[in-house]
Amino acid sequence: MLLSAALIIMTSLLLTQIFIKLKLPGLIGMLVSGIILGPYVLNLIDPSILSLSTDLRQIALIVILVRAGLSLDLKDLNEVGRPALLLSFIPATIEMIAIIIFAPIFFQISYIEAAILGAIVAAVSPAIVVPRVLKLMKTGYGKDKKIPQLILASASIDDVYVIILFTSFIHAYTTSTFNLLTILLIPIAIILGVLLGIIIGSILVWIFKKFHIRDTLKVLIIFSAAFLLIVLEHILSNYVPVSGLLAVIVLGGTILKQYDLLAQRLVIKFEKIWVIAEIMLFVLVGAAVDIRVLSSVGLFAFILIMIAIIFRMLGVIIALIKSNLNNKEKLFVGFAYSPKATVQAAIGAIPLALGIPSGHLILSIAVLAILITAPFGAIMMDSSYLKLLKNS
Repeated sequence: MLLSAALIIMTSLLLTQIFIKLKLPGLIGMLVSGIILGPYVLNLIDPSILSLSTDLRQIALIVILVRAGLSLDLKDLNEVGRPALLLSFIPATIEMIAIIIFAPIFFQISYIEAAILGAIVAAVSPAIVVPRVLKLMKTGYGKDKKIPQLILASASIDDVYVIILFTSFIHAYTTSTFNLLTILLIPIAIILGVLLGIIIGSILVWIFKKFHIRDTLKVLIIFSAAFLLIVLEHILSNYVPVSGLLAVIVLGGTILKQYDLLAQRLVIKFEKIWVIAEIMLFVLVGAAVDIRVLSSVGLFAFILIMIAIIFRMLGVIIALIKSNLNNKEKLFVGFAYSPKATVQAAIGAIPLALGIPSGHLILSIAVLAILITAPFGAIMMDSSYLKLLKNS
């Protein structure tokens, strides 16, 4: 295991720097590292690490969601209002519909498998978007219309919305039943997730103010609370839908609202934790990719992903029709909504783990979506914000 850990860290850091030099997202280097070191190429990753892959990816996702929450002012969320709500589900829904229509045409999969694929591919990436949005907040670009807050809030709920649909489609596949009531329960899951996050966040703030605790221990306590929220979601799933992931985000936002000084210190802590969490997340998802499947579906998968991006951009335009954003600002939001990485890495391998016949195909398309859209989204955000957004 120690040898595998050393190889993962050294290889991923080396390839990350190479891709950064090429002006591409470093996470692509991590993904490629996983493919090279994984069981389908060099087979240099210890099976004991691969067996923990799902749990490690979940932890990495929690890190980025807590970090996002600690930077998300709930007052700003209320002010962006309607556009954020529409962006939370319209682009993802339109993209999923496109994949459900075209995926069975390109590949021999059922519509429910296409729906599972659509739910995986449709989520926007916190790993790409959050750091860049936080940079916009610090530099003041888009501040007058709260565009960074709009993107951060709506992208966070977009992920929750898509993950809930993914869970519903998986349940429909495994039980051969699909209940429309599950879709109707999504608002309940969101509301309960928000309430749960506020409650737990408020309790943690009270504890942190009441007792003197080192920031490092506070991070561990927040981690424990986040883990419990995810577990609680599974426990309550048979009785009432609750979005544990949204609760984790709101937990961070509640700490920011009630204890701003602490939130600023904790963001720095979580940024440091994300360094190793990001490596484990993308290396392990790369390790799960069967390169033979990826090569065999490449052209049709590429076409499917390009169609999905076009439909997603159309969804962004529709969601922002009656907003106060001009065409340049809408275009930037479209770029910000295009990259995929974190959620695809976190849930892309689940169909394969569940034994779904198209699991390798689904994972391969999810990884290809990362390889195509992560560089595109990152490059377009980095190169266009000076021209498309106003600095105030």
